[in-house]
Amino acid sequence: MRMPRKRSGKHYFTKDHENAIIQYVATDDHRLRTELYIEYIGPAFNEMVDKIVYTYKFTNLPNIDALKDECKVWLTTILDKYDPNKGSKAFSYFSVITKNWFIHKVKKNAKRARTEVLYDELPKAIENERLVTHNRYHKEREEKEFWISLWTEIEHWDTGNLKDNEQKVLEAVKILLKSIDEDDMIYNKKAIYLYLRELTGLNTKQVVNNLNKLRIRYRIFKKNWINGKI
Repeated sequence: MRMPRKRSGKHYFTKDHENAIIQYVATDDHRLRTELYIEYIGPAFNEMVDKIVYTYKFTNLPNIDALKDECKVWLTTILDKYDPNKGSKAFSYFSVITKNWFIHKVKKNAKRARTEVLYDELPKAIENERLVTHNRYHKEREEKEFWISLWTEIEHWDTGNLKDNEQKVLEAVKILLKSIDEDDMIYNKKAIYLYLRELTGLNTKQVVNNLNKLRIRYRIFKKNWINGKI
């Protein structure tokens, strides 16, 4: 039985289109199926896909026209899976399926884009990490060489005119600097003062005052180091 060819200007998926899909699923007549698809189902799917793509901004997907055609073909292949006895209208059923199909494409495209960015950025990231590691290594090596050189310099200082507390602090500093060779250097300022207090038996104020007297020699050494004289 042929259905009346009734189209609505406002609604592209009318009761006629719903019935056409129900009739399509129920029959094995190839000729009838073809007629139903050409007159009702195909045009309805075309409108539905276009409106869903526009409504949900799937237009941003690359090759969207090709994807729309692909989706329409795919909808045709799953027409038989629609079961009107499960209570879902054909329009709702195929709208949800179409929306989910494009969402899957969006996720797939996003994943591909992330992968491409990752591969594009990988050589740069590796090079940056190599440079950072290289620079960090040289910076740490340079710092270690500085402190070792300072320790060597202190070993040759004339300490004959130093007072007892100055001598104690200097010897404690030498012990601290020597620990560099043991990879156990202390860099935290508070920890250094605590360390020096324990080694000298002096309080923090005494340690600071006696360190200040040694700073003149230290500054001379540092200046010579920076200028490449050491």
